[in-house]
Amino acid sequence: MTEKILNILKNNKEFTSGEKIAKSLNITRAAVWKNIVKLKSMGYNITSVTNKGYLLIEDSDIFNNIEIEKEINTFKLGKKIYYFDEINSTNEYAKKIINESIEEGTLIVANSQTNGKGRLDRQWISNKGDGIFLSLILRPDIELFKITQITLLAGICICNTIKNITGLDVKIKWPNDIIIDNKKVCGILTEINAQIDRVSYVILGIGINVNNEKFNVALEDKATSIFLQLGKNINRQKVIAHFLKEFENNYFKYIKEKNFATFLDEYKKLCINLGKECKIVSSKKEIVGKVIDISPLGEIIFKTKDEILKIVSGEVSLRNIDGSYI
Repeated sequence: MTEKILNILKNNKEFTSGEKIAKSLNITRAAVWKNIVKLKSMGYNITSVTNKGYLLIEDSDIFNNIEIEKEINTFKLGKKIYYFDEINSTNEYAKKIINESIEEGTLIVANSQTNGKGRLDRQWISNKGDGIFLSLILRPDIELFKITQITLLAGICICNTIKNITGLDVKIKWPNDIIIDNKKVCGILTEINAQIDRVSYVILGIGINVNNEKFNVALEDKATSIFLQLGKNINRQKVIAHFLKEFENNYFKYIKEKNFATFLDEYKKLCINLGKECKIVSSKKEIVGKVIDISPLGEIIFKTKDEILKIVSGEVSLRNIDGSYI
């Protein structure tokens, strides 16, 4: 009922009386008022005037499940949405609710996170109204050793989404950092549950800096946002909808064909590390060398002065020779 009342207000540029709304929906005026209060609590700017009724002041920055759902144009992904104005972590919530009855494509979205995490358990700044914080539940019919391909595919789709919406030049820093102007704009955290040789489910966690106007001193040289690149706010639900459509088309193609070759070529074109002198940093040691290729499983082929190595993302970071982020 709340959404029906919202649609009435959106379709009327003049005041609409509570009596008219009540009659059109066959409810009481008290019920109309109750739902108006609910809409206001969801962030909608609704003006109430005695003897005139209600007027919705359009605001493109309203972010909730209603606005997200109306933008989504997919056949499976995002058809079931759990939305939170604030949550500790969308990935943690996904892990809490997942069971055999949770359908593939279930989407968890938050306006803010109190304990957002990235790869290697790093904190992900998740302030209210700034970014996109989502987790997508997938059930890919693939072998466990191919799971990194899902992460690579998501990175490609995020690049395409941001580029198509904004025109910005978007790249990937191996394995899963999305980069604009040599600064991180998006991170991907993939968590899985698997049997010996098959994947039971994947939780694809994505955080995108969309409308952040600034970052703290520790991050300002490493992080950016779409707003800082364009100088204007971007509608977050449109970004989510575009990504879901882009990812759905490619994900199910990949699952059906069991062939990652085409996507790997695209990933290599986007990867800023390929052909670059770098160093691998882990808790145990640092290795200096050059990234000469990326394997079909997402490993970097790393040439040192003594040998050629295959490096999986795992617990390592890729850095410039001087230790800088890019």
